[in-house]
Amino acid sequence: MIKNNCPLQHTLNLIGTKWKPLILFHLLEGPLRSGVLQKKISGVSNKMFTQTVRELEQDKLIERKVFPVVPPKVEYSLTLKGKSLENILTSMDKWGAAFYED
Repeated sequence: MIKNNCPLQHTLNLIGTKWKPLILFHLLEGPLRSGVLQKKISGVSNKMFTQTVRELEQDKLIERKVFPVVPPKVEYSLTLKGKSLENILTSMDKWGAAFYED
């Protein structure tokens, strides 16, 4: 039974959806423009991408920078809180690589 004050539940609430870990993982490379980031994530719709980055931004895991140019340029990057997930995300990637089966 999961309690409300369970640290694991809190972590899963922040990064436990289908797209959040992928977005965070790709941002470990450094800041990425919105379109580039979305292209790195196979199968995500525009709606889900937008919803997911907004949730990550609200949870202070990523930050969004809008450049005052035409056409608009938006770039996402990890916050310090987001960067603190690096070990978790890279461990998940390594585990997936070790046990990946077609």
